Amino acid sequence: MTEAAAEVPPPGRISRDRHPRRTLGFALAIGGALFFAVNGSVSKITLEAGVDSLSLVLLRSSGAAICLLVLVVATDWRRLRLRRAELPLLLVYGLVGIAMVQWLYFVAIARLPVGVALLLEFTGPVLVALWARFVQKQQLGRALWLALALALGGLALVAEVWNGLSFDAIGVLAGFGAALALATYYIAGKHALVSRDTVSLAFWAFAVSTVFWSLAKPWWRVPWDALQATVPLPGALEGWSVTGWALVAWVVLLGTVAPFLMVIGALRHLPAPQAGVAGMVEPVLAGAVAWVWLDETLTAIQIIGSLVVIAGIAVAQRATASAR
Repeated sequence: MTEAAAEVPPPGRISRDRHPRRTLGFALAIGGALFFAVNGSVSKITLEAGVDSLSLVLLRSSGAAICLLVLVVATDWRRLRLRRAELPLLLVYGLVGIAMVQWLYFVAIARLPVGVALLLEFTGPVLVALWARFVQKQQLGRALWLALALALGGLALVAEVWNGLSFDAIGVLAGFGAALALATYYIAGKHALVSRDTVSLAFWAFAVSTVFWSLAKPWWRVPWDALQATVPLPGALEGWSVTGWALVAWVVLLGTVAPFLMVIGALRHLPAPQAGVAGMVEPVLAGAVAWVWLDETLTAIQIIGSLVVIAGIAVAQRATASAR
């Protein structure tokens, strides 16, 4: 999620709770990644149950916006105040960094294995590193080229390019589109957080996303019947069933708001680069959950390729963090 300032002990003070705090930070970061990972499979089941991607992103955005609004009002409603100078950046952040990331990810997971779709989206930090090098003129050294080589080489293994494109072309394009939108999320969020706290920023971003998708997919065109219907769960949970509303509630509460707050909590105990690297387990966890639950399997070569891509993403994140 978005970067925030980490709380660290002042120089010269080594507190006894430093290790427990780091442990808590990593636990929160990995816990958030796990919730996000499970959300991939839940979202795919929701899409296959008849809730189209536009309706799902609308429901997710509006539900998250309401929850975050309640949280901000309950703590300090003054954080909701907007300055005119903020509006252009908030619009970019909400439309591209939130609205398009979610929708393109839903399109990707509907056509690709969940782990592969998330892996494509997570190449966003490599694009951020390229932005830092060629637009902001930051000196990233050889780390940038190592990250790019790992990411591209790993993706080639995942796609098994020697056998031709083994995945749906639209799904792959949507995954790369989500990566580009995610890079915008990181870049715009970094600038927006200079003058605004993380939670109020997230509320306004989800609010912008809600307004946008309400225009693209009016509420009366949402498939309410599919939400009220009973959905049988596949794979490891075969024999169980839930309503479409229960799936959407998971997507909003446990797949969006809860892990978002867990990542914010992690950033209070860890430097942002460490929290970001810990979050790299999300594609691995998402693939594992989809394998166990949805029976989505990858070959040994594709698994190795996924790990290579994740290594490239971690290198890119550390390089840009060091440059800052």
